[in-house]
Amino acid sequence: MSTLAAYRADTPGCKQVIHLNNAGAALPPRQVMEAMQAYLAEETLRGGYETAAKHHDLLQDFYRATARLLHTKATQIAWASSATDAYARALSAIPFQQGDLIVTTAHDYLSNLIAFRQLVRHRKVQLEIVADSPEGGVDMEALRRTIMHLRPRLVAVTHMPTNSGLIQDVYTIGSWCQTYEDCWYLVDACQTAGQLPLEVNRMQCDFLSATYRKFLRGPRGAGFLYVSQRVLDAGLEPRFMDLHSARWTADNDYRARASAQRFELWERNYALVRGATVATDYALAVGLAHIAAYTAELAAYMRELLQARPNIEVLDQGATLGAIVGCYIAGQNPDRLLSHLRKAGLHASITSQAYAPLPLRQQGRPWILRLSPHYYN
Repeated sequence: MSTLAAYRADTPGCKQVIHLNNAGAALPPRQVMEAMQAYLAEETLRGGYETAAKHHDLLQDFYRATARLLHTKATQIAWASSATDAYARALSAIPFQQGDLIVTTAHDYLSNLIAFRQLVRHRKVQLEIVADSPEGGVDMEALRRTIMHLRPRLVAVTHMPTNSGLIQDVYTIGSWCQTYEDCWYLVDACQTAGQLPLEVNRMQCDFLSATYRKFLRGPRGAGFLYVSQRVLDAGLEPRFMDLHSARWTADNDYRARASAQRFELWERNYALVRGATVATDYALAVGLAHIAAYTAELAAYMRELLQARPNIEVLDQGATLGAIVGCYIAGQNPDRLLSHLRKAGLHASITSQAYAPLPLRQQGRPWILRLSPHYYN
């Protein structure tokens, strides 16, 4: 694919709105909707089981496309109903013992932090949230020392937080996690899948979770989990499986699938599978390097324009910034501000302390206006 005009022509919503809420849910290309509608129409005429059987090979393209996105093998991809679903399945597989340490950052997604606190409460593990550097983002030297000296059972890092354009160095962190074999590394790539090139082997992560509705421009209700070969070889499995993720054996026991599909459940909406596959193929055709460069350029331009306004405070910090812009406007009511923007045909979102408590408390702001451009803007 080549031109901005072509991307916009493929995106019917561009004729209706200025959509700067891609960190929430992006406008899908028409090809995604057409694939989903066609599948649902056939299900209506043929039945769900029969349609899935007819298109078995086509539905397997989901694994191949997502593997291409991550530069890995199809056997290391699992379908999930959301990023949080994928993340929880990964977390449930880690063999925590009482006293084990989980290390994370202040920029981890709130749902992840809640899950960690549940493990603290119910499994008696410990949680260490490494502080930020003055420049923004986790203090990398403090994180390195924590990993080397405290030998955590799990290091969990969000690649890009929900509230700012900060890009955390998940590649360097991955190299530190490989210094001893009892450490597992979990990356939340919810905001970077479809925005940045992702190479899981170079990242050296054991798990990586993401959704399709954000920068991948896919449907809601669709996510994926990457599972490393190290995890599979170690026999890690999610807390609960079913007749899809495991097989019943002759001696009345079970055997988990050899692939990452052990992290799936049988039931899924196959129209969403088709939509997610087409969305991934579309992103790959556009090119992740192009998407990363263009969206970063748009976001930098937006920060420049916003910073020129005396009443607007841009809050993004960090050495490397991507396609989320967080700003605060003193004296504004966030609900009225968002309503005003929507009436003007501009889509954005508000992130409050209810969704990003640690960074917003640290910045002393009750909420931010989040603007997130994409390559069709």
